[in-house]
Amino acid sequence: MYPKIGYAAGAFDLFHVGHLNILRHAKAHCDVLIAGVVSDDMLRLTKGITPVVPLAERLEIVSHISFVDRAVAETMPDKLDTWRELQFDVFFKGDDWRGTERGLRLEREFEAVGVEVVYFPYTVHTSSTALRQALRTMAETGRATQLFDAATILSTKATGS
Repeated sequence: MYPKIGYAAGAFDLFHVGHLNILRHAKAHCDVLIAGVVSDDMLRLTKGITPVVPLAERLEIVSHISFVDRAVAETMPDKLDTWRELQFDVFFKGDDWRGTERGLRLEREFEAVGVEVVYFPYTVHTSSTALRQALRTMAETGRATQLFDAATILSTKATGS
């Protein structure tokens, strides 16, 4: 029997426990987990956001997660094109797509090529969007500078400089 290959794509920007949970759950449903890290250009094109952490760094982080067997840059908007390249058996997606027009379309397209779509719940308390908003608020109120100054002082004390 051949190994079941799973594919979980995400921005993985401002990596947090929600990302870790998705990857952990995905790995529990397959033998080999490929994590697709959405490229900076694709994030701008599909979500209208510029990531805080550049693609190369996000790939480095995700590739070192123990649940991930391989991390690749996702550069194609069409998930079937990604499947043609990687030949995975299971596609993992957040449950916000379940029952939506695009989720149902994705299920039909993948069913036609024998790929199972598995949905996972998002971690409610943490999201990159919330982290981005908190950073924006801190910047607007001047607290980001205070935080940076405090971190610099702590770092200087720790190194004895």
